[in-house]
Amino acid sequence: MTINYLVTHSGGFHADELLSSAVLTRLFPEADLLRSRDQLCITPAADKIIYDVGGDYDVEAKIFDHHQSPSPLRDDGHPFSSFGLIWKHYGRAYLLSLNVPSQNIDPIHAQLDYDFVLPIDLVDNGVIEPSAAGSMSRVTLPVLLDSLRPVFDDGSRDADDDAFFAALPIARRFLEAAICQLMAEARARHIVLKAIEKAGKSLVLELPMGMPYRSTLENTKADHILFVLYPRGDDWTLNGIKLSKDTFDQRADLPISWAGLRDAALEDASGVKGAKFCHNARFIAVASNREAILEMAEIAIKEVQ
Repeated sequence: MTINYLVTHSGGFHADELLSSAVLTRLFPEADLLRSRDQLCITPAADKIIYDVGGDYDVEAKIFDHHQSPSPLRDDGHPFSSFGLIWKHYGRAYLLSLNVPSQNIDPIHAQLDYDFVLPIDLVDNGVIEPSAAGSMSRVTLPVLLDSLRPVFDDGSRDADDDAFFAALPIARRFLEAAICQLMAEARARHIVLKAIEKAGKSLVLELPMGMPYRSTLENTKADHILFVLYPRGDDWTLNGIKLSKDTFDQRADLPISWAGLRDAALEDASGVKGAKFCHNARFIAVASNREAILEMAEIAIKEVQ
């Protein structure tokens, strides 16, 4: 398929067509990206992909708008934005272009669709407020990208286009960073699974480095593991395991007698030479070597039991 033109609307812009453009310009780098509402420009042709404009959703004609009535809906009834439509039809090819391993294409496509694309769809269609698209923060991706639009009293003729093309690499970077994180999580999952198997019935999981581990522990039902340890630079850390991403409560806390102590004071309180630090909230402790952190882990387990 030879695509010579990528066409979206002119004027003000939002996150959905910016991110759609990030996907399509990577897949079709030789195509001209046009921003227009001219009827001739947004008329379908074999060498065009038209999105967020045109009043139709027609895959064969390569037009991906969502403003018409009835508008395209996901299987769960939520509305698509142009980004959701482009991701549905071109997202897998985009992941492949980023060298995502073939076995990870479908799971990463689905995970990104849920975590990243769907909130953009919902905000763009007015289903949720931008502040609801990203945990507790009001600084969400749609807000950040919208902030790159020209100010209201910038009357220059090319203000919208200049801002759009300046924002495009930023949007692309956010999207690629999200994909890199999901790829990293897939690699971490493999390492954590091997470490869980090696740990057996031990209450402590040892990892070769810091990495995401909580979701893998939950998915494998490794509920018996109470602490995780791994090297960090020249030191070693002993970490509690949060019960969920929405709480600071842990499966088990480090000893209360260690809370907030450092160096000699922590060595005295714990009886472990090489103990260096314990956070006042008792979710992490640091030691200067592996032997010391293993000893601290044994003490922590005994206090829990």
